[in-house]
Amino acid sequence: MSEQAEIQFGREICGDLTAAESREWLVTNGIGGYASGTIAGSQTRRYHGLLVAALRPPVGRTQLVSAIDEIVHYGGTSFSLATHRWASGAVDPKGFFLLEDFHLEASMPVWTYALADALLEKRVWMRQGENTTFITYTLLRGGAALEIEMKALVNYRDFHSLTHAGNWRMKITPLEQGIRVEAFDGATPFYLKSSAPKCEPRHEWYLGCHFAEETARGLEDREDRLFAGLFRAKLEVGSSVTLVASTEAVASFDGETARAERANHDVKLFQEWQAKNEAFAAEAPSWFWQLILAADQFIVRRGLPEEPDGHSVIAGYHWFGEWGRDAMIALPGLTLATGRASVARQILMAFSRYVDGGMLPNNFPDGGGKPEYNTVDATLWYFESIRQYFEATRDAMTLQKLFPVLASMIEAHIAGTRYNIHVDLADGLLSAGGPGVQLTWMDAKIGDWVVTPRAGKPVEINALWINALETMGGFARVLAKPSDAYERNAAKAKKSFQRFWNAERNCCFDVIDSPGIGNDASLRPNQIFAVSLPVSPLNPEQQKRVVDVCARYLLTSHGLRSLAPGEPGYSGRYEGSPHDRDAVYHQGTVWGWLLGPFALAHYRVYQDRETALRFLDPLGRQIQAGGLGTLSEIFDGDAPFTPRGCIAQAWTVAEVLRAWQEIADKTKPAIR
Repeated sequence: MSEQAEIQFGREICGDLTAAESREWLVTNGIGGYASGTIAGSQTRRYHGLLVAALRPPVGRTQLVSAIDEIVHYGGTSFSLATHRWASGAVDPKGFFLLEDFHLEASMPVWTYALADALLEKRVWMRQGENTTFITYTLLRGGAALEIEMKALVNYRDFHSLTHAGNWRMKITPLEQGIRVEAFDGATPFYLKSSAPKCEPRHEWYLGCHFAEETARGLEDREDRLFAGLFRAKLEVGSSVTLVASTEAVASFDGETARAERANHDVKLFQEWQAKNEAFAAEAPSWFWQLILAADQFIVRRGLPEEPDGHSVIAGYHWFGEWGRDAMIALPGLTLATGRASVARQILMAFSRYVDGGMLPNNFPDGGGKPEYNTVDATLWYFESIRQYFEATRDAMTLQKLFPVLASMIEAHIAGTRYNIHVDLADGLLSAGGPGVQLTWMDAKIGDWVVTPRAGKPVEINALWINALETMGGFARVLAKPSDAYERNAAKAKKSFQRFWNAERNCCFDVIDSPGIGNDASLRPNQIFAVSLPVSPLNPEQQKRVVDVCARYLLTSHGLRSLAPGEPGYSGRYEGSPHDRDAVYHQGTVWGWLLGPFALAHYRVYQDRETALRFLDPLGRQIQAGGLGTLSEIFDGDAPFTPRGCIAQAWTVAEVLRAWQEIADKTKPAIR
């Protein structure tokens, strides 16, 4: 196996608060819960915390444990390991100055604090399938024993919200080696336990904690936290103490066993991929191995009556939930590229049960409720995910079950369904949208203003439509079912697709037949899918022109710009208030997930494996910045292409994994 990527920082980063806070860690539990923060130890977002539990897996995410403040007494000196920002502007304490090292060990964040001649190590991880976080401290070196105090700061709020104490009194009950916290009557109780011999219940509010990232995002930026319990322990050299935060009353604080479980889980992920890809596993870049672990963070359990052990996809951390479009785009990279076809099948089958009016849901609300069907492309990406699943597995039984669902989806689109989604009988192309709705992945909306409406016939939607028709024709032949209608519709749409060709700019229009606009010649990346998908409706020379224009004007080190510089409305910075950010979300902002399709399209046109793989490398190396060990959602359109948005995005990770694997696999010829 290739050596794992080494994500490690010394004092040059750890001791620089700005640099340390710009690097965030994330651990997850496979049911939607997570723990996250900065390597400095400070919390810069409302979404940071040591136990953000999924109380209705995989949703209902609730911050229960905000932080642990540690004070170490050693050699007659007290050392505060925590770092806090306060509403006054103060940073106190400044534990980041004590950090000698931070690194990721597989998916586990590890801090090493230098306290005079002592070295104290701290690790954080979660147990799979439980809302349980482990924090372990080990004295690696020292001239004597030390004493450590661990102050548990708790909360109970939706992870999007903030807490203001007022006269709120939580019920804190002493337990053997810990405490039970009940925030209010009817709240889910949670527990803090430790192998430390001493625990004192407390009830003291810490007021005015400040979140710098919320300030930058133009949002409310301060909250209060409750100091709920003080744990004390003495550590000899080589010994450890574990603190456990959990919604499980019987959660064990056996840190050694829990850590071994986590390590075994990570190793198994590597082994599943390696077993499927022995031919080129040794050629994988070091960042590839870390992304296999990152892919696992987005796959969560979602039980259904028909399939209690079913799975779904979290679109991004920290704030995204389940999105149909994101799930179908990301699924092949998260599952098939990592050797987990059975999980792919579970997700595909689960989504089939939510098809309505021939459409796949766009969003499952985080607070529960009915799915929302306001997307034209989630359904079309579903066809492509199933095509890739069948290509990888030849699972005819699953295909047989899904075929009637897919056939009904095609019929609904031809006849017409929600939001004016229908096939134009004159040219066989798919049209969608109207005033006030945003149906493609470029879906920013501010009040009644749809920033990129793209009503009419968007280029990638029709590339996907043709791909879906061709896919259905192939499936029908495999299952010995009539395929003529799919083939006729595909042929008609492919012929009409030439209407997208903009001879003046030697590339595709972004949208044609747009009401009140006609043909939209804005230079956007959506046309790349007319080359990267298995079936291209463009001739070889047109394919090359599309790749070349995207390379010249849209390509960056970390993805493709959503709009070319120089186009009306272009913005190279994604920053400011929610309004400011939404207004430029698809107006120049770089999207990492688009780099995978670009690399595949380039390989198709130029047949140069080495060059195509090289496009992916700068984004792969972003595991060292932003979200550590994973890849961000978006980046600024202007250099240095600073990471923005979610620190971990499913389709960014997935498409880099998928594209690298497809290009690197020499047993597969490039698509022509």
